[in-house]
Amino acid sequence: MASTPKTVRESAPRTPETEAAILDAALGELLAHGIRRTTVSDIARRADISRQTLYRYWPDAQAVFAALVTRELVAALPRTAAEPSRLDELVGLLVRTAEAIRGMPLLVRLRDTDPELFGRYVLTRLGASQRAIHADVAARIARGQAAGFVRSGDPGELAAMVLLIAQSAVQSAPLVAEWLPESSWARELHAALAGYLGGAS
Repeated sequence: MASTPKTVRESAPRTPETEAAILDAALGELLAHGIRRTTVSDIARRADISRQTLYRYWPDAQAVFAALVTRELVAALPRTAAEPSRLDELVGLLVRTAEAIRGMPLLVRLRDTDPELFGRYVLTRLGASQRAIHADVAARIARGQAAGFVRSGDPGELAAMVLLIAQSAVQSAPLVAEWLPESSWARELHAALAGYLGGAS
């Protein structure tokens, strides 16, 4: 059976599948060539669509990159059936999430090859990914407070500080590798978060 002509496919309404294909293509281009050498044409070519189709989803390459970072970070949020019932379990969940983000190929590529743009997309803009992560952590902290194993305090404020601590640990880990080797990083982040969330109010 003959395939549908590209011009017919691209006249169809916007779909989640095409959006995902564009972001997957952007990820592939960024990992292969870096963010500065990736253009809308590169992304569209890899996604097998025209630039005009891509522009129906995002206005430019920068918007695609921002959406990609958001998708990848939000995907790192824990999807656990069992709710933590102890402080150690909650902190372990937070540390594993930080480890997953730290090892994410997209962020490793950005941090190692273009730290300025890494900062722009991850550290200096309060975007959808940060808001989603903050909301998730705040909700978990509130449930921990209700269960009695997280100290008192505004859950949103506590979550904001947890985000700052974890984000700094993820971003600056290579800088302090001489003093904090890979084998100790997760342990020390666990201690920092446990001390903060379990300390006296």
